[in-house]
Amino acid sequence: MLKILLFGSLVGTLLLAGDYSSAKVERLIKKGEKIATTLCNDANLSLVGEVDEVIKVLNSTQPCGALNRKHQEALAYYIASYQESNQTSTEIVVPKDAKCPVCGMFVHKYPKWSALMVIEGEQYYFDGVKDMMKYHIFSADFPYDREKVEQFEVSDFYTLKATPAKDAYYVMGSDVFGPMGDELVPFETEEGAKNFMRDHKGEKIVRFDEIDEKLVMGLDGL
Repeated sequence: MLKILLFGSLVGTLLLAGDYSSAKVERLIKKGEKIATTLCNDANLSLVGEVDEVIKVLNSTQPCGALNRKHQEALAYYIASYQESNQTSTEIVVPKDAKCPVCGMFVHKYPKWSALMVIEGEQYYFDGVKDMMKYHIFSADFPYDREKVEQFEVSDFYTLKATPAKDAYYVMGSDVFGPMGDELVPFETEEGAKNFMRDHKGEKIVRFDEIDEKLVMGLDGL
């Protein structure tokens, strides 16, 4: 059975510029569906990035055999359409005036990195996991009742899906930097984290309970 796993916006600006109702895109989706069902029946399509990046993955791994450029593009559109029609998750919606309580930056400018804490019903937004964990760990700098934290959420780096922080997988030491430099890059699934590690020279995957004072300070070179 075909299994489609999508990490990220496959078609990026192409999908933003067009729409699924256009005749050309509809033809691409139908063609991609035919390719998926006939050539990718037993494939696990775990694809990352924009169209050109997805095509590189298809070329290197050939999960559906050797496909020409047009077939690869059609397949990318189909998978994007599949994700869109099956998308039930939501992103962290950040108010435009929300500032990170650690660094003071406007969080809505960085949707890939948005994180959220809810404390006694009040929402606190952060421009990265690192700052959220500083707010959580360093009680002397940020005094509040840790027992009153109701929720932690992070944004999956590829899908932007709001993910419970305690369930997420975090990549350290990659070549991707957040608004505040070295970051813990969050993913909903371990497979997503491993894909990112492979593509961006990540050093290690850690879980929420492993993020301590020493690790956070190390991200800032301390």
